[in-house]
Amino acid sequence: MNHAQKSLYALHLAVVLLGVTALFSKLIPLSALDITLARAIIACVCLFGLLRMLGGDWRLNRGKDYLMALLLGILMATHWVSYFASMQYSSVSVGMIALFTFPVITVLLEPLFEGIRLVWQDLVSALVVFIGIFLIVPEVSLDNDVTLGIAVGVLSALLYALRNLLHRKYFSHYSGPKAMAWQTLVIVLVLIWFVSPNLAQAEPATYWKLLILGTLCTAAPHALIATTLKHLRAKTFSLVACMQPLYGVILAMLVLNEQPTWQTFVGGALVICAALYETVNAHKLHSK
Repeated sequence: MNHAQKSLYALHLAVVLLGVTALFSKLIPLSALDITLARAIIACVCLFGLLRMLGGDWRLNRGKDYLMALLLGILMATHWVSYFASMQYSSVSVGMIALFTFPVITVLLEPLFEGIRLVWQDLVSALVVFIGIFLIVPEVSLDNDVTLGIAVGVLSALLYALRNLLHRKYFSHYSGPKAMAWQTLVIVLVLIWFVSPNLAQAEPATYWKLLILGTLCTAAPHALIATTLKHLRAKTFSLVACMQPLYGVILAMLVLNEQPTWQTFVGGALVICAALYETVNAHKLHSK
């Protein structure tokens, strides 16, 4: 097995692990904010420990990079909190599908960052995503938990898209583990002020779940992704990443016994197809 094949398997494993994170929104009896803070603390310690073990410099190159790390960390904090909240309001399946509107949101926002023009295909993708989300929405009222979960999930997708665009333009000269280490540090510093007493009073089983979430499902996949990109094209990573909601939905059915409706399946298929199309199309444009 060559390096590219090993990296592809490792990448699929990383995406599965990221999909597993969604399950913890239901398995851990804490608020989305408490889960995010604990996840960030553990991931931060692991990632800075990894940097030290590899002998890399943990410091950033320029003063303005620290300001960018602060902004990216704040966006990531609100993204992670809304990500878990979305699934706590609705379900893992619905929350993950709502989150994966971010590739199309990214395309719609790119003209503001890259100076490129939208094409009609992008607007069609946005329409497909809108139809997919519309199919999942049970009623147009935030009093309905599923609708509220979808709205929070789309907000999470918007925050994630903004973070990714800013990261690509201003922070991509740092390795994945180093960039995430600083962002998780900011998440801790931002959210520590809002933590509830429930986190300190949690049962031992909850701490074990948080440990798994922070290490195996956060620090490990981000380190794996950084390693696999040495042997795989960015396009391959993006396409495999689009499998995350599929893995998440399957795991939710097996572990949590969730039973998505046919509207969720059809709506999810439309959202994922639009995400795949925009991923392929984006790499075609960048390769010209």
